[in-house]
Amino acid sequence: RNALETRAAKARLHSLPACIKRALPRMRTLLLATAACALQPKLPRQTTRRSTMRMAWNDAATCKVCFVRHGQSEWNAKNLFTGWADVPLTILGKNEAAAGATWIWKEGLEFDVAYTSELKRAQQTLALVMDITGQDDLTVHKSWRLNERMYGALQGLNKKETVMKYGDDQVQLWRRSFDTPPPQCELDSEYWPGNDNKYAHVPEEDVPRSECLKDTIDRTLPYWDGAIVPALKRGKTVLIAAHGNSIRGMVKALDGIGDSDI
Repeated sequence: RNALETRAAKARLHSLPACIKRALPRMRTLLLATAACALQPKLPRQTTRRSTMRMAWNDAATCKVCFVRHGQSEWNAKNLFTGWADVPLTILGKNEAAAGATWIWKEGLEFDVAYTSELKRAQQTLALVMDITGQDDLTVHKSWRLNERMYGALQGLNKKETVMKYGDDQVQLWRRSFDTPPPQCELDSEYWPGNDNKYAHVPEEDVPRSECLKDTIDRTLPYWDGAIVPALKRGKTVLIAAHGNSIRGMVKALDGIGDSDI
C-alpha cells in the first residue's frame, strides 16, 4: 500500500506544470508553517490577559491553521523598508508563492476560510495559493490589522544606507527590539496610511505613524481573537496569508512565547 501511495504521489508531482516544478526549491524567503491544533492548547509560559489562551475548547474538536508569509516583493528585492507601502510581488515572489502552494497541495489541505491583509503582496500570494490548489471559491476576509509592521520614517529607505546614516546599533534596535519603534513619519508623508483612502474607515488614532513589534502584535491580536479564533473553535481549517511581523504576533500567542524570546 505504501509503495502504491508513493507512486501515486510521484505521479501527481510529475503532472504539475513545469513552472511549478522549477519553483519547488525556491523556498528561501517563504515562511510556511502548518499547525494542527489538538484543541487543548499548552499553557503559555507566562500569564497573559489574551482571550486566546482562555478559550473553552471542545475536547472532541480539531482544527488546522496554515500561515503563509508573502513571497518577495519589489521593495524586498531593492532592500528597502516596506512596511505598509503597497508594492507587488516580483517574479521570484510569485514563484515562491507557487512553491508554497505546491506544498499545501501535496499535503492535501482543503481550507474553509482565508484571511489576509490590505496589502497586495499578501493578497497576490493568497490568490496564487487558491488558484494552484484549486480552491478559487474560498471565502476571503481582509483586514488592515494583518498588515506588516509600519516602519514610520524608515519606509522607502534603503536598509544599507540607513545603517550608514544612523549606525548599525541604532538600526538593529529599531528592527529587532520588542518595544522600540523607529521615528514616526510625518502626517503629510505619502507613506502615512491616514492619507490613503483604503484606510478611511480606520479611526485616526488607530492609524500608525510608526510601530515596534509590540505595537504590531497589539494591533494584530484583537483580529486574531475576534475573527480567526472563532473559526478555529468551530473546527475550521484556516489559511492566513500575511506578513512576517503580523504572523509572529499570532504565533507568539499560540505558543505562549515571552516578549524577550520573540
